[in-house]
Amino acid sequence: MPERLKDILTGVSVTKVKGSTDIDVEHVGFDSRKVAAGDLFVAVRGEHVDGHQYIAAAVAKGAAAVVCEQLPENLPDGVTFVVVPDSAVALGLIASAFFGHPSQNLKVVGVTGTNGKTSTVYFLYQLYTRLGYRCGMLSTIGNRINGQQKASTHTTADAVQINSNLKAMADAGCEYCFMEVSSHAIDQERIAGIRFQTAVFTNLTHDHLDYHHTFDEYLKVKKRFFDRLPGTAYALVNVDDKNGRVMLQNTKAHQASYSIKSMSDFKGRIIESRLDGTLLRIDDTEVWCKPAGEFNAYNLMATYGVAILDGRNKEEVLQAISRLDPAEGRFQFIPNQQGIVAIVDYAHTPDALKNVLETIAQLRTGNEKLCTVIGAGGDRDKQKRPVMAKIACSMSDHVILTSDNPRTEDPQEIINDMLAGLDPVDKRKTVSIIDRREAIRTACMIAVAGDVVLVAGKGHETYQEVNGTRTHFDDREVLNEFLNETGQKITE
Repeated sequence: MPERLKDILTGVSVTKVKGSTDIDVEHVGFDSRKVAAGDLFVAVRGEHVDGHQYIAAAVAKGAAAVVCEQLPENLPDGVTFVVVPDSAVALGLIASAFFGHPSQNLKVVGVTGTNGKTSTVYFLYQLYTRLGYRCGMLSTIGNRINGQQKASTHTTADAVQINSNLKAMADAGCEYCFMEVSSHAIDQERIAGIRFQTAVFTNLTHDHLDYHHTFDEYLKVKKRFFDRLPGTAYALVNVDDKNGRVMLQNTKAHQASYSIKSMSDFKGRIIESRLDGTLLRIDDTEVWCKPAGEFNAYNLMATYGVAILDGRNKEEVLQAISRLDPAEGRFQFIPNQQGIVAIVDYAHTPDALKNVLETIAQLRTGNEKLCTVIGAGGDRDKQKRPVMAKIACSMSDHVILTSDNPRTEDPQEIINDMLAGLDPVDKRKTVSIIDRREAIRTACMIAVAGDVVLVAGKGHETYQEVNGTRTHFDDREVLNEFLNETGQKITE
């Protein structure tokens, strides 16, 4: 349904208008290639592309109005131009208004941090579904609207997609939306106009410095999410991470904390940790949880904290937590008949990899060998490559360096960057196999019953991207193929 331009500009800071705002807008977009007759085109300055360069193209395709930061030299007749200080912010506010401010009809919980966003959002979605609520989820592993699965292309989508999904949730009778909030989304104002009931901070470690350039800037972007919360919201942070309390500085929201090692409002403690789960003491109650590892204990505590702050019944929450399943591609076991412990994990940052390897180390008896298959994404933060290789070598018996999603980079150059972090001792336990399928096959052939094979970096992903082309590739499928076939083993 079309909306009046003047109505969807409510709340937007406007510095100049050329033409009438008393017109209908069929749709809102920021990609000139997708503009149709009667649409509103918002010219956003991106990291690589400036939408102002495509105003003429959008007008040629029938745009009825344009929102921009700077007027073009030649203004075409019959098109309304609205000048704003920040078109990215304007896009978020306009998208929210165009779809009827859907976040105001939902309880939206946003989870941010370097690691743990996906698992925490997935746990919350499962928890509230088990408690009998209709829910939506916006996540790396997929978007869900009251049980219906939708594909996901980014950790946090663009403002138009987000609000479109929120409206679909509200229309489906959902009461809650649980969404990942990435640093890119915060910095690019993709969440402008969304009203959050709760914001969760998991942790902050080395990542995305190709975009943010410095760790301090990365931290400030995350903090911006909390700085903008209204006084009616809750800010729930992990205080075992020193940056947790930083997030609370200057926030107007009600403050709360969770932890495993420190004093906090929601305190957890690991009683027993096994490959098949974790026995947690949550406040004063022991709960057996299927997700394994300390990192998942933090995610479970965040989930518990959100539910209690929301006024849910403690006993019902703990019962539901005991039945939660791990997220896809997050410390996911691949069953096999060879007795090999095969694990797929999305770990693609130094800290995430360290967490997974530490969890495996805690659960090993000491006799089994660990073979880690790891790569690093192309066109992304190069600083973490040697660090990740070093972590893998320091905590594994064998390491196979391979391709992740090389994108437009030479896979061998990415591996060379990783090798630069290794000393001669590390290199003796390391081999490089560019072909990821062959790398996984080699790990399976090296391992014997009782050994552990960790394939890290891609997790739930079902593709590999090389030179702009995505082809089907699923670590879980490849592991399953090689571990459930009879083949000759490599002996040492």
